[in-house]
Amino acid sequence: QRPRQSMLRAVLPASTHGVLAVSLTLAAWIASSDAFLLSPAVTLGHAKPFAQSLRMTATASGTSVIREARNAKEMRYNKLGDSDLLVSEVCLGTMTWGKQNSEEEAMKQMDIAFEEYGVNFIDTAEGYPIPLQPETSGQTDKMIGKWMKNKKREDVILGAKVSGASRRLTWLRDNKQGTRVSREQIFESVDKSLERLQTDYIDLLQIHWPDRYVPLFGPNQYDYDMERAAISFEEQLQAMADLVKQGKVRNWGLSNETPFGVMAFVSLALEKGLPKPVSIQNSYSLLTREFESGLAEVCSPSHTNTGLLAYSPLSAGVLSGKYDLKVREHQFSETLDADKSPVAPFQGNDPNCRLNLLKGYKQRYEASQAPNAVLEYSKIAS
Repeated sequence: QRPRQSMLRAVLPASTHGVLAVSLTLAAWIASSDAFLLSPAVTLGHAKPFAQSLRMTATASGTSVIREARNAKEMRYNKLGDSDLLVSEVCLGTMTWGKQNSEEEAMKQMDIAFEEYGVNFIDTAEGYPIPLQPETSGQTDKMIGKWMKNKKREDVILGAKVSGASRRLTWLRDNKQGTRVSREQIFESVDKSLERLQTDYIDLLQIHWPDRYVPLFGPNQYDYDMERAAISFEEQLQAMADLVKQGKVRNWGLSNETPFGVMAFVSLALEKGLPKPVSIQNSYSLLTREFESGLAEVCSPSHTNTGLLAYSPLSAGVLSGKYDLKVREHQFSETLDADKSPVAPFQGNDPNCRLNLLKGYKQRYEASQAPNAVLEYSKIAS
């Protein structure tokens, strides 16, 4: 039996005009085949059109980026933004290790991903596993560090994250005053991550979420009244540049960021002659498609060439069709209440299910039209 509850991120050539075909094929593949062994969640890569020669076995068509055969061992690799990183199109996410997953399961998942499937890219964060709690904080990093002791460091592309602004996360910093993306805290975060990971450099350091106010993890409407004083873009950028200069970080990127944030960092980097962010890790799936508007234009290879690492492309696993959750009637179907997802063996009632680990997450999901959409997608995928 394969390890359960892993978080997978698919790194695909990021031609967004093919997203529907990509996502449906991915959902169908996972829902109908056990060839995809590291389920539930995914990270998409944004490669330059002229970098096709760097994509081993890459397809030419933007709408057929998923291989037709189910031989998952034929991994493809994409150049990540302006970096020199050639990353597997599937990145192994790790945020369940230490909470939903044991250390033994984490080790097996890494072994399978790297040895059987050609994955070379792992993504972690200083606060993992989720939910972020003081008693488990940093456990994910320690598992990765233990596993990497027996690997050639150059064979592993390691992504890590420094936390954004939070008054709640008082246990991550020595001053016990919560987290900010200040120069001092960025350096502290990196040094502690390197120690836990048992390495002397990070391939991709990401700002997990912005220091300034942005609507996150639920509401997506900007509220002027929520604006607050923030660490300057210049201080954050200079800290990243200095870490690159010191060799502790090879490249840096953003996460849960907006078009304004990407443009601010990139413009300032060009003005100052400093390393710009090479990637952005944002949620992107058939249920979360905000990237396709402003961010798609900003991150285009023709503009800032900021590679997309799309987390949760299966929307916490629900797009696999494995959950049989509440479905609300709506104008597009008269039979939804009588229908069941063709691949839905679970009710989502397990307290360790990701839908239940985060407070209010399952309720917010069921109160939306998302379950209806998942049901229809599952029918197509089956």
